[in-house]
Amino acid sequence: MIVVTGAAGFIGSCLVSALNKSGINDIILVDDFSKPLKDKNLQDKLFIDKVHRNLFFEWLNANKTKVSFIFHLGARTDTAEFDKTLLDELNYNYSCKLIDVCSAANIPLIYASSAATYGDGKSGYNDDHNLIEVLKPLNPYGESKNEVDKYILKSEKHPPFWAGMKFFNVFGPNEYHKGRMASVVFHAYRQIMSIGTFRLFRSNSPDYKDGEQLRDFIYVKDVTDVLLFFFKTMPASGIYNIGTGKARSFNELGAAVFKAVDRPVNISYIDMPEDIKDKYQNYTQADITKLRNAGYDMPFTPFENAVEDYVRNFLSGNKFI
Repeated sequence: MIVVTGAAGFIGSCLVSALNKSGINDIILVDDFSKPLKDKNLQDKLFIDKVHRNLFFEWLNANKTKVSFIFHLGARTDTAEFDKTLLDELNYNYSCKLIDVCSAANIPLIYASSAATYGDGKSGYNDDHNLIEVLKPLNPYGESKNEVDKYILKSEKHPPFWAGMKFFNVFGPNEYHKGRMASVVFHAYRQIMSIGTFRLFRSNSPDYKDGEQLRDFIYVKDVTDVLLFFFKTMPASGIYNIGTGKARSFNELGAAVFKAVDRPVNISYIDMPEDIKDKYQNYTQADITKLRNAGYDMPFTPFENAVEDYVRNFLSGNKFI
């Protein structure tokens, strides 16, 4: 059996779909399952059973000899969450306990880290293990993810194969439930269709013009392709950047969404809220050298093509993957 935690969420539900398409249906779904907005993410998915996240370790203790692989994608993903007790419980403690169980039971593990661990980027965006101790995330969410990375690197025992995935800016189907934490592509589409314009934050730095802040945006279909590659090949264990390696501006993103809905570009700028000015990443770009060296040689979906696919085939009809 394969376990997917966070299975009703954005990346988790897309991964379950990708596993199904590759012929794998013996899946255990782990999540909260109490949010109706996430129910449609699992519609038409094939799996064996659902296990509430609070009961998962009890279930795992009874079934660990039957589990062949775990994808741990469940977490509190709100980057504006400042309740460190909650983040400790759902992100740090839960992940570390799972690492320990997988190490003792010899279960291969992939877990979700985050590009939020890189903070303002002054230390670069290289997934070299030696740099993880010096990273300074800008928010408690990023700190919780970085602490898990530190934990697994310092652990004396490890799963037989493990990979921590530093996801950059993922966008795509099945993120309807995420609210303000949904991707910029999602919010751009909603704004354009409702008010005819796309509002971006003015720059808070003299190094960037308004809307020229840069992010490494990656389509969720590419993310699940990477996850399946690691699942099937199990290359060298370690922490990996999962991005395209090419940053794009928010202005370019806006233009791509306007093109996808056949409307002229109409971007306006608003002041950045004071409470996020000192926590805002103006630039992210994954160094994917390690990913390529691990053998993943598939091209990433060109950004404009990915936006068009997402907007026309999913957002425009509220469809799910």
